[in-house]
Amino acid sequence: MNLHQLSSLAQSTALEAGRIILSIYHGFDMEVGYKEDDSPLTKADREAHEVIVKSLKETGIPILSEEGANVPYAIRSNWDYYWLVDPLDGTKEFIKKNGEFTVNIALIHQQKAILGVVYAPVLDWLYWGSKEEGAWKQEGNQPAVQLQVAPNAPVKTIVASRSHLSEETQAFIDQYPGAACISMGSSLKFLLVAEDKAQLYPRFAPTMEWDTAAAQAIVEAAGRQVLTYPDLEPMKYNREEMLNGWFVVK
Repeated sequence: MNLHQLSSLAQSTALEAGRIILSIYHGFDMEVGYKEDDSPLTKADREAHEVIVKSLKETGIPILSEEGANVPYAIRSNWDYYWLVDPLDGTKEFIKKNGEFTVNIALIHQQKAILGVVYAPVLDWLYWGSKEEGAWKQEGNQPAVQLQVAPNAPVKTIVASRSHLSEETQAFIDQYPGAACISMGSSLKFLLVAEDKAQLYPRFAPTMEWDTAAAQAIVEAAGRQVLTYPDLEPMKYNREEMLNGWFVVK
């Protein structure tokens, strides 16, 4: 398994999906529908999914995407490696047109996110990371910059969800009265921790595995952790129940 080649493919795939998303974002046809759980679904979600699946299929590695067919646990539990994809993370931010949405592509191996790529199309920020290559950020055509942060740094800034700030999350934040608090959408919250622009991201509201895996790989490659809360164990993937529990990024 050549992680460098897979990382390069995931990066180019995320960029291609981002171009599709931007063409819809700047157009007039948002075409917003709703899933059974009342979460929004746009034309951009569907078309980005198709682009990503077509590209990643070349690897022969199974693909699990938020917008793809539901794969029974009896089948995916036997996967050694698989791609875990959210074609458009932050659909609500996409609809609001605030630019805070991402393309998330992760490679999972034995319940661990070992490679992650996150692309924010409007901001033109591309992040990628694995233990082998470290964590990186590239802004537009600028040279890529490696992300390395010290674990357990003093908490000066906390990042929280723009759309899902629960009472429990606010109570947790209140334990750090001296810290500044900033809000952001999608998996970009993780990446603020990877860049040391924030030192803590508590999430005590629902997320799915595809929302977190790619960013977790980058955060860990940068030297920080994504831990379940309150037991503080590394968050694992390919569980029978794909709904994540509470977690903290620090």
